[in-house]
Amino acid sequence: MESIKIFGISGSPRNGSTDYVVNAALKYVKNHHGADIRYFSCRKKTLNFCTHCDYCVKKKKGCVFADDMTEVYEACEWADALIIGTPVYQGTLSGQIKVVMDRCRALVARNPQILMRKVGAAIAVGGDRSGGQELALQAVLNFYILNEMIPVSGGSFGANLGATFWSKDKGAQGAEADIVGLKTLHKTMDNVIGMVQEMK
Repeated sequence: MESIKIFGISGSPRNGSTDYVVNAALKYVKNHHGADIRYFSCRKKTLNFCTHCDYCVKKKKGCVFADDMTEVYEACEWADALIIGTPVYQGTLSGQIKVVMDRCRALVARNPQILMRKVGAAIAVGGDRSGGQELALQAVLNFYILNEMIPVSGGSFGANLGATFWSKDKGAQGAEADIVGLKTLHKTMDNVIGMVQEMK
């Protein structure tokens, strides 16, 4: 059977907890399910805001901006499933991951079916135990729904909307120490693989 292709995006401007958990997710699906993986970090990338200029809608040639989103577009087309990870900023997702999701309008404008029936899951990392992780997850899941993807969580009893971490503001070390968070991650990744297999 052909390997499942998973694309992970870290929406953090820093090299810390969010990068750690997205890479942990990718490592898990590679080691436990034999998946092919790709990774994109928003850190130090040029990601212009969507200005709703409608170039993508009128021209159907992609985005007017030629920046680091090109790598995201290529990987989204390649992937069977997307894993979007975000730190919690002001009780919801980061500005960087919001830009990535907004700019995917150009990808869908060129081909409205490009993301259709791909699987998507979300990961949120907060410095506080209840800092907005579920609101951040919901924002990512809404992105999947709007683009006719199949949103997947870790299921009832522990990972209802996806994977959540409490870093205690200790960066990657804090996320790695969150055993409960890692369990939600593994449950979510197993469900992503299972859903992709169902779709294939």
